[in-house]
Amino acid sequence: MNGRRNHLIQRRSRTKLLIIKDYIRTKADWVHQALDQYTQGLSGIPAPLLESMRYSLLAGGKRLRPVLVLSTVEACGGDEEKALPFACALEMIHTYSLIHDDLPSMDNDDYRRGKLTNHKVFGEAQAILAGDALLTEAFGLMARGAKEAGLSADTALTIIEEGARCAGAKGMVGGQVSDLLSENRLISLEELESIHRRKTGDLIAFAVRMGARICEVSEPLLAALTRFSYGLGLAFQIQDDILDVIGDQKLIGKPVGSDQEKNKATYPSLLGLEESKQKLMELTNAAKGELLGHSDFKPDRLLEIADYLLSRDR
Repeated sequence: MNGRRNHLIQRRSRTKLLIIKDYIRTKADWVHQALDQYTQGLSGIPAPLLESMRYSLLAGGKRLRPVLVLSTVEACGGDEEKALPFACALEMIHTYSLIHDDLPSMDNDDYRRGKLTNHKVFGEAQAILAGDALLTEAFGLMARGAKEAGLSADTALTIIEEGARCAGAKGMVGGQVSDLLSENRLISLEELESIHRRKTGDLIAFAVRMGARICEVSEPLLAALTRFSYGLGLAFQIQDDILDVIGDQKLIGKPVGSDQEKNKATYPSLLGLEESKQKLMELTNAAKGELLGHSDFKPDRLLEIADYLLSRDR
């Protein structure tokens, strides 16, 4: 009897996983098409630069951050069409960071998303400039998106200001610097969490908070979504660390074991693999709990995305 019950539970879980994977894929495809159309329409850009920008921007990937923007807007009952430029802008910021992360002066990676990294194809100078161009273009796209969506000046400026903080020296860039400085030295778990909160968590939190601000949600719901997003961001990074140890290179699109090779501090190196998996589950469950009990809010997709990230293999 218990065997049959467990079989039914596993089958339901697999079905739910397939549904959310299809949902994420559909949203990611929508973002991809919008990015393709948008960058095709750019004029006045030197052809080699535009080719380099599009090479990395359209290379695929999970599109997690733009999907979180759209899913948050959906959960809050907003218009996803109006949020699409913001979702695309966030993917531009994320792509710029990946191009720069892969450079020889940083992580010195040869592959990203199963393809040669940007600098391997276009050279270091072009890769740096492509990243710079994507970052700058992203803020212009957010400004235009705010005008098209009819957002108030206060909401638009708050989103742009927060984007600059999360992507800049206080957020992702500062986290990357701390990550580089931590190589080849022993750091505490608190220091590692601080690095990941800035390097990974800030941009994921910005995705969720941006979606919430577009819908002008209440402050209590915004606070709950913020706690959810930071918990999700940390869980996402722990899973990345785990996959660097036990992942399949063909699935994740880059060599496994690179963190250990560079002597980087990771959750498995500090806690061990099993305790890292346990922390991953605890963080995910706590993050999901933040979304429950809010009126006029439908968190189902966000909860399913959290479950999907817990079990992802890439």
